[in-house]
Amino acid sequence: MNSFLFYFVEGWKHIISRDALDHQLFILALAIIYTLKDWRRVLILVTAFTIGHSLTLALSVFDIVRVPSDWVEFLIPVTIVLTASWNMIRRQQLKKVNTNYFLALFFGLIHGLGFANSIRMMLASDQSMGMGLFGFNLGLEAGQVVVVLLILLITQLLLNGIRIPQRTYIFVVSAIVLILSAKMAVERIPSLS
Repeated sequence: MNSFLFYFVEGWKHIISRDALDHQLFILALAIIYTLKDWRRVLILVTAFTIGHSLTLALSVFDIVRVPSDWVEFLIPVTIVLTASWNMIRRQQLKKVNTNYFLALFFGLIHGLGFANSIRMMLASDQSMGMGLFGFNLGLEAGQVVVVLLILLITQLLLNGIRIPQRTYIFVVSAIVLILSAKMAVERIPSLS
C-alpha cells in the first residue's frame, strides 16, 4: 500500500506541480470549450486522455516502446499547439465531442511517453511495478480532474459573472495557450544529429 500511495502522489505532482505547465496547458486547451454544465463530458474527455497516456506509459515502462525523450518533449507542446489551433479555427459545433475524444486519446499516447521518461527509473527498482503504475495513473487522473474542475469554475465565473462572450473567451484563451506552447515547442526542437 505504501508503494501505491507513493506513486499516487508522484502522479498527482506530475499534473499539479509548476513543472507540469505543458500538461496543464493541454488540459486547458481540451477543457476550455466546455462550461460547468458539461462537466460529465469533460471528465469523459480527460479519461480518454488518461487511457491514451496510460497505454503508452505502460508500454514504455515495460520497455515495449521506447522513443527518444527529446522527441517526446518536443511533441508534447506540438499536441498543445494543434489542440489550441483546433479551438481557434473551428467555428460551428465546437462542442462536438467525437473529434475532441480522438484528440485527447491520440495526444494522450504522446503525453504518456513523457510521463514514462519521468517514472521509468523509479519503477525499475520497485518490485510491485504494476501497483506503482496503477497508483501513478490514478494520481494523474485525480490531478487532471482537479485542474478540469478549476478550469470549469473559472470559465463559469467569466462567462456568467463578467459576461465575456464564450466564442471570444475560447479564442483568447486558446491563443494564449497556442503562444505559450509554440514557445515551448521551439525551445525543445530536437537536434537531428
